[in-house]
Amino acid sequence: MAFSIALAGKGGTGKTTVAGMLIKYLMARGKIPILAVDADSNANLNEVLGLDVPDTLGNAREEMKKGHVPPGMTKDIFISMKMEEAIAEADGFDLLVMGQPEGTGCYCAANTLLTNFLEKLTDNYPYIVIDNEAGMEHISRLTTKDVDVLLIVTDASRRGLQAAIRIHDLAKNLNIGVGKSVLIINQARQEPAKEVLEIIEKSGLPLAGVLPADDQVYEFDLNGRPTIELPETNPAIQKAYAVFDSLMTEAD
Repeated sequence: MAFSIALAGKGGTGKTTVAGMLIKYLMARGKIPILAVDADSNANLNEVLGLDVPDTLGNAREEMKKGHVPPGMTKDIFISMKMEEAIAEADGFDLLVMGQPEGTGCYCAANTLLTNFLEKLTDNYPYIVIDNEAGMEHISRLTTKDVDVLLIVTDASRRGLQAAIRIHDLAKNLNIGVGKSVLIINQARQEPAKEVLEIIEKSGLPLAGVLPADDQVYEFDLNGRPTIELPETNPAIQKAYAVFDSLMTEAD
């Protein structure tokens, strides 16, 4: 049974960078193979991981809906072939990019085939990391479900915290099979203020840890360097590893 962690949070909080840190951590701890899923329509997890994306599931869904299935090939075989083509392989992990959201018209048949393919695919990986869209759209559409940990990333701003708490509440109210939700404060310039900690405590959302703002992480991101290549001596990486160690005790 795969252990899955999905990331969510307001845009600009460094959610995708944290997803890359998590994948780096899992590889460092020998927890492989990993399936990384970029479920953000504005996909950029591949840049954090240093991979080129051959195709996306969204493209495959569009092709099937538009009838671009070669003569003599069933839709099942076509979608399976396109899905396999969309997997970017790396040492220790594979990446699958969901791509564009649904357009107009009915996507029921294509979505059913995609769901069946993903269920079979995930059986091949003991660990799954899902980088979701910013905000709450993915939860209201029930694309984040049956995950062991929903890792909500925020900065220390009131707006970021409010968004994180709304995501936590929505996931709980929709009863979509999230094992537990935890909060990470990212890009912190200082320890969280008393008022911030009081807001978090009142929400009932457990604080898993605080990751410091880091010049090297910023420079990697600014220059388009894969942040998965950050050295393990980096302070933000070391802090992230400590947070992930506590989270992964449940998977062992």
